[in-house]
Parts: sequence; structure tokens; C-alpha cells
Amino acid sequence: MSKKTEELGDDFSYIIRLADSDIDGLKPIAIGLTSVKGVGVRTSQQLCRLAMIDGKRLGGHLSNEEQDQLRATIDEYATKVPWWLVNRQRDLESNEDAHLVAMDVKMILKDDISRLAGMKTYRGLRHRSGHKVRGQRLRSNGRSGTALGVQRKK
Repeated sequence: MSKKTEELGDDFSYIIRLADSDIDGLKPIAIGLTSVKGVGVRTSQQLCRLAMIDGKRLGGHLSNEEQDQLRATIDEYATKVPWWLVNRQRDLESNEDAHLVAMDVKMILKDDISRLAGMKTYRGLRHRSGHKVRGQRLRSNGRSGTALGVQRKK
């Protein structure tokens, strides 16, 4: 065993499983939580504060109880923070605030885009056709494919 492995200890976890994502145990837990889709730096700091865990501790040093506490905090995050800290405010179906993580983010985004396309809104059609959605310039930026430039007459 290397010296670094000896310093970490026998009960160190190199990978932690939270919210259907693998979190690197060698990173501080506040930074490691950002690998979960739907959790950014600010949200991870809030999660650590709500779970009463020091965000600077390495993720591999968390005990099973602390991991369970963090899982529970992720589940009830939307009810414990102000509305402006959640990523899904006033959901169209339930009209409630929610914070989506992991696969829920992908599924809801896909549903939203298909709803827009079904109504044949401008944004929905732009999403479906693969064009820019938010009014960006098309002539010079974001060009895909290999054909660039103008062909000269021969």
C-alpha cells in the first residue's frame, strides 16, 4: 500500500453512491456533490449546511449515517430552502416548487421540449430542427458540418 492510502485509513470509500450518481471520495464532499446532475456549487453548499456536514471533508470519510442523512436532505431539499434556490419553480402540472436531480432532470427536460414541439411553438420547432433556440446569430457562429466557405468558379 502506498503512503497516501495509509493516510486515508481502512474505512475510506473511494466512490460514494448518492442520487443515482457516483461521487469521487477523494474530493471534498461539497465539490463532489456537483457531479450529480441538477446540483451545482451553491446547491451542494446548501445541502452540506442542511445535513450539518462539513463541506471541506473528503467524501470518502463520511460515515454511513452521514451518507443517509445527505440522501434524506437531497430528497427534502425543495421544502427547506426558499423558492429561488430550487431548479423547478411552479411546475406546470403540480404548480409546486421542486428540485430535480439525476434522471429526473433529463426526463422533465425531454417532456418540456416535446410539449413545446407538440404545441408547435417557435422554440419547440427550433429544438426539433436542431437550430439555435434563443435568438443567437446563425450566419457565422454555431455552424456544423465540413463545408465552410464559398466555392470558387473554375
